Amino acid sequence: MMNYRMVYIVSDSVGETAELVVKAAASQFNGVSVNTKIKRIPYVEDKGTILEVLSLAKEDNAIVCFTLVIPELRQYLIEEAVKQGVVYYDIIGPLIDIMENSYGKAAKYEPGRVRKLDEEYFKKVEAIEFAVKYDDGRDPRGILKADIVLIGVSRTSKTPLSQYLAHKRFKVANVPIVPEVEPPEELYKVSAQKCIGLRISPDKLNHIRRERLKSLGLNDEAFYANINRIKEELDYFDKIVDKIGCQVIDVSNKAVEETANIIAKLHE
Repeated sequence: MMNYRMVYIVSDSVGETAELVVKAAASQFNGVSVNTKIKRIPYVEDKGTILEVLSLAKEDNAIVCFTLVIPELRQYLIEEAVKQGVVYYDIIGPLIDIMENSYGKAAKYEPGRVRKLDEEYFKKVEAIEFAVKYDDGRDPRGILKADIVLIGVSRTSKTPLSQYLAHKRFKVANVPIVPEVEPPEELYKVSAQKCIGLRISPDKLNHIRRERLKSLGLNDEAFYANINRIKEELDYFDKIVDKIGCQVIDVSNKAVEETANIIAKLHE
């Protein structure tokens, strides 16, 4: 016959960290006629709730595991558990104490910081995936969803800029400007404040494109790198950004990081 044991999880945040630890430990008892039931009590901010949980735990002969970073609540739970004879386990407190002693620095004692860090990480991943999906105008629908829309002719660092800004958690779409291709209509629907034109000097672009062709083993005198063709593309670019009314950054002599920082400040 299977025995059931209760474990109450008390947390001043969501309680996910504590539940993962408890489940990992409980898994070691699979197949030995013990089944662990877990009850999570999140966002505990007062002593009254702690007393209620300890009362239930005493009645159920349960273990109370907790992640309380606020010292007053943590100490109160321990003292009351001892008084009532309830088995308890402090999951995070002792490690915080050790780190404080080792680092010589006081902890922030702010509930939910792990979750905040996780949220920031997932925002970054989402932004990187967005930049890949809506790179080089491959899906115009991204223009309306983006935080920032980069506009420029070929080889103005649109893709590297999109990825760099994605690591700063901006969702970036970029649109190539080619005289023979009408820009997507979404470009004229999105707010001009979200759009950034990337301007470059003809000579600089000519050099970049010729080097690009050489690296691919192609003729650097190709139409793609022809100075007259480049001037035609840049004239068309100027017409488009004037029509949109967006800000323009000259990237001729700027590193990607420098341009990205300018764009981030403009967005803010």
